[in-house]
Amino acid sequence: MTTQTPPAKPKTDPKTGKAPRRRGMTEEAADAAIDQACRMLRLPTIRTHFETNADAAAREQMTYRGFLAELLMAECDDRARRRSERRIKAAAFPRIKTLREFDFDANPNIDPAAVNTLATCDWIRRGEPLCLIGDSGTGKSHLLIALGTEAAMNGFRVKYTLATRLANELAEAADEMTLTKTIARYGRVDLLCIDELGYMELDRRGAELLFQVLTEREEKASVAIASNESFAGWTKTFTDPRLCAAIVDRLTFNGAIIETGTDSYRLAHSRDQRGKEPATGA
Repeated sequence: MTTQTPPAKPKTDPKTGKAPRRRGMTEEAADAAIDQACRMLRLPTIRTHFETNADAAAREQMTYRGFLAELLMAECDDRARRRSERRIKAAAFPRIKTLREFDFDANPNIDPAAVNTLATCDWIRRGEPLCLIGDSGTGKSHLLIALGTEAAMNGFRVKYTLATRLANELAEAADEMTLTKTIARYGRVDLLCIDELGYMELDRRGAELLFQVLTEREEKASVAIASNESFAGWTKTFTDPRLCAAIVDRLTFNGAIIETGTDSYRLAHSRDQRGKEPATGA
């Protein structure tokens, strides 16, 4: 009777009791393995930049820990950037406006320190309102969008809309029996930016529906508005005096008010540009 020799057991490390890792993987095989692992783990930044970073680490004689830290921090930074881009896109701003682009010298009515304080987003954390009041062309919409963008970049959920568009959307939702759902959707964002409040009169129904949105957010989540009318002139938009007073109360309680003045920056800028144009002969 013959006996079969059992297969030899793989050698193990006496300290760890584990089989030693295979050595001698080629550079091509290592690159392929890294690419596959990054795809499985959803690490697109590491997958894209690993080879360049690895070559740089070899030249700079970085430690393994230092090299790994560089890779992971690059992935984290890029992931944060992509999240910010998604939040800015979800906010539905009509155009790109930043605080860096805002010309404070052209509008001395606006205090840069006050705007920079708002850019920290502490008022959003506290659920406080913001009112930007001024004539057309004075920069209030620019500031509204720019501060909303800062909020999105700081991790807050933001939604931008026009006052008339919001009122119409709420009226349609009421007709379709989805008003509660629509108000709740607006209630979930951290900052609601309402532009062009006061440009057009709202009927009583639209004003009442807008009031419901403001009430839903009161002292819980921030609302920022831009209006070309002073508070005294809001009765042109909200024709019911008592409802108008209630809306003003919601939008000013514990909030910040920035008055951008009456001198149009856009008009002055257009005049300057025309003055710089070379004269042409007849």
